[in-house]
Amino acid sequence: MSRRSRGVEAFESLRVPEYRLLWWSGVFSFMGVQMQFLLRGLLAWELTHRESALGLVFVVFGVTMLLLTPFGGVAADRLSKRRLLIIGQALLVCVSFGMGVVVLTDVAEFWMLLVAGAVQASMFGLTGPARTSMANDLVGPELLGNAISLSMMSMSTTRIFAPSLAGLLAGVAFAGIGGAYVVAGVFSTWSLVLTWRLPEIEAVSRSTASPMADIIDGFSYVASRPPLRRVVVSSTIVIMFGFNYIAFMPALVEGDFGLGDGAVGLMSTASSLGAVMISIPVAARANSSRVRLYAVGLGIAFGATVMLLSVAPTYAVAFLITVFIGAGATGFQTLANSIVITSSDASHHGRVQSLMQLSFAGFGIVALPLGVTAEWIGLRPTIVIMGAVALGATVCFALLDRRGEETASATV
Repeated sequence: MSRRSRGVEAFESLRVPEYRLLWWSGVFSFMGVQMQFLLRGLLAWELTHRESALGLVFVVFGVTMLLLTPFGGVAADRLSKRRLLIIGQALLVCVSFGMGVVVLTDVAEFWMLLVAGAVQASMFGLTGPARTSMANDLVGPELLGNAISLSMMSMSTTRIFAPSLAGLLAGVAFAGIGGAYVVAGVFSTWSLVLTWRLPEIEAVSRSTASPMADIIDGFSYVASRPPLRRVVVSSTIVIMFGFNYIAFMPALVEGDFGLGDGAVGLMSTASSLGAVMISIPVAARANSSRVRLYAVGLGIAFGATVMLLSVAPTYAVAFLITVFIGAGATGFQTLANSIVITSSDASHHGRVQSLMQLSFAGFGIVALPLGVTAEWIGLRPTIVIMGAVALGATVCFALLDRRGEETASATV
């Protein structure tokens, strides 16, 4: 297959007008989300100058997601995905402008960050499964893996511009962190406008059981399918620990390297550069028969480069390492999502995707003990732990997956 033909296949889903609208609404939503993600860390550090405070912000985010995401999966299977996305995006608009106002009027307090994080986590928990499963409704199963990869690419692309923009605005006097929050609100508002134009799609599930019964059914569905279960469990561990390097970027850049908010934003851009570089090759291979092997390779690369970040002697070296971290993280996450959604029935897409999203709830919850650990043994040794756990989880997945395939072949 030529490079050119691979490129055409990589963007195949964007030929579907309805999916293209969903994709662009996601781009603007991710811009606002990624800006707020960085701004919460910057404001928490500015208010407290403690790693544990950074961790606590993400714990609140994680606990809220943990509680609401399973219900978001049930809602995605039962209700109008369009309406769920509209409600979630409206919440994000309110958070963005609300935080902008309290910072600009100089009344911001740490507890307000916790509330903002909880509201944003509610949006993720209730709408994340709907956005992913709606892609299947718009493009069909034959392009689903490609559509998921392109959605991940849009998130990765916004991570190039959004954190840099947030960091630069936060670092200049006429805007500051408050002005950056307002700009994030503008992006979120435009996403809401586009989301409003999405088509109504009839819900797949006709379940009349209680939401809790449907949640239990979702867990049972995954647990009874070993190949699916292995991907969900390993991906959850990798994201819970490995992705936490993002939460402590302000402490590394400002605390260790002695640089300002703009440098934190640029470091996030480094991760995004790697993510975009890997996105097109991954999108072209998302439906490949070797997709699980590709996921393993990228997961190992991700864990190893996070560990390598711990010994970066300068900001420039850390920047370069973070480019490769971004490539491994995005490639692994994209393929893991593609594997689980293409390996499950449409009636369970929302609930299966909600289980994948729980890894980000775990990411937030683990941030606090990691923050405490960083204050106890140091930030860099803690980063080693993050990468080592991600690397170990990927290797275990590869070994168990191979054993499972051998057992299945012997049975046949």
